[in-house]
Amino acid sequence: MSAEKLIIFDTTLRDGEQSPGASMTKEEKIRIARQLERMKVDVIEAGFAAASPGDFESIKAIAGLIKDSVICSLSRANDRDIARAAEALAPARRKRIHTFIATSPLHMEKKLRMTPDQVFEQARLAVRYARQFTDDVEFSPEDGSRSDMDFLCRVLEAVITEGATTINFADTVGYGVPELYGNMLKSLRERIPNSDKAIWSVHCHNDLGMAVANSLAGVMIGGARQVECTINGLGERAGNTALEEIVMAVRTRRDHFNLTLGIDASQIVPTSKLVSQITGFAVQPNKAVVGANAFAHASGIHQDGVLKARDTYEIMRAEDVGWTANKIVLGKLSGRNAFKQRLEELGITLESEGEVNAAFARFKELADRKSEIFDEDIMALVSDEQHSHEGEHYGFVSLSQHSETGERPSAKIIFTAGGKEVSCSGQGNGPVDAIVNAIESNAASGAELLLFSVNAITTGTQSQGEVTMRLAKSGRIVNGVGSDLDIVVASAKAYLSALNKLYSKSDKLNPQQV
Repeated sequence: MSAEKLIIFDTTLRDGEQSPGASMTKEEKIRIARQLERMKVDVIEAGFAAASPGDFESIKAIAGLIKDSVICSLSRANDRDIARAAEALAPARRKRIHTFIATSPLHMEKKLRMTPDQVFEQARLAVRYARQFTDDVEFSPEDGSRSDMDFLCRVLEAVITEGATTINFADTVGYGVPELYGNMLKSLRERIPNSDKAIWSVHCHNDLGMAVANSLAGVMIGGARQVECTINGLGERAGNTALEEIVMAVRTRRDHFNLTLGIDASQIVPTSKLVSQITGFAVQPNKAVVGANAFAHASGIHQDGVLKARDTYEIMRAEDVGWTANKIVLGKLSGRNAFKQRLEELGITLESEGEVNAAFARFKELADRKSEIFDEDIMALVSDEQHSHEGEHYGFVSLSQHSETGERPSAKIIFTAGGKEVSCSGQGNGPVDAIVNAIESNAASGAELLLFSVNAITTGTQSQGEVTMRLAKSGRIVNGVGSDLDIVVASAKAYLSALNKLYSKSDKLNPQQV
């Protein structure tokens, strides 16, 4: 029997963005979308068009640029959301409207304050309306895994009759257990008379650490042929199903799953690093497939076995998922054309020659300070360059800092605020505290620092430091990311980056989840 295809539906730009502080700019979303297309993702959920003007514009831009993947927008089950999604998706070569409404007794009573009959009618009419704009309509019963089976069957049969082509069984709060979740989906497909008229999908959250297991149970037991997932398992609370784990599980154990995939697995690690760098969410070293230790062998017995025969302890090859990308690519003698070509190979598109020239100038400056330039270095400096050209309120100029044992650290920083240079000084318990105090002496943001994290972009003492600062104010949580060979400078850049996001009035509230 020939293998069926498993559709990979990536929701990093929508559900993944619901991680606290993970909001992305339009330019950052476009970079990730291009990379997802490069990885040959089947469906890209680009956002929630009705959530904000910024999300609408991001979806519209992605819809006009991406040619090979289906572009999808989420919408609640109402005419306004659906019309807004259709408008944003208008430029797309292939488009999908993904509409949803909660179906569990708890959600219907406490959140929606609607009766089951009202929910049934709204779901049915929403799909009917969405079909006016596209033949590709997906419907999700939010909190499906805690919904009454009889009611679910009634709703899902009706939306398929109205033209829903994909039915997504959502485990919204991560309540599912693999065997139970898989059998619940199987029962739905067996009980619903027209279930064969739609592709069935799984969307699982990782609150109990079982998102990937639940998704695979939905595929093997329940017969799902689409998995909704995110890069690095990004998402609010404990995150979503990790794309890289689904893809490599199905690929490595094809003897068991007997499914084909359209994904270019060699782009997994580059995509993981891009998403991590843009969002500021570091990948844990022991993370499956994309963690720094995923292919490291510390045990002497393991090392001996791998040296004799790789398959003694390696079930996947590091190069198959893109780990070979971390190679020396350029140096101080490299020219502009070589730099531009490497940008293209990394899937980085700069809009103008001016942006290329500015990024190249930053590259030459880095190359004078660092003898070996890696792909990750280029990705970081391009990100910094794009941030500095987005008309942001605050911009880093220069920094001097003094630390000595037995003395209180001090810092002096020059930065721009609203286009004007300001010079501030401060002291603190450490160099980073001194920098923050210096900046705050002018900015006076009143924000609370929730997270300060430092990661090495590459290996060795010459590595750039990548700093993430997470700030909270008035219910908003934002991440700022900065990189530099000097981690103190990187810290200043990260703090200013976070302040810019707090200062921005266009950042949206997180959309409702599925």
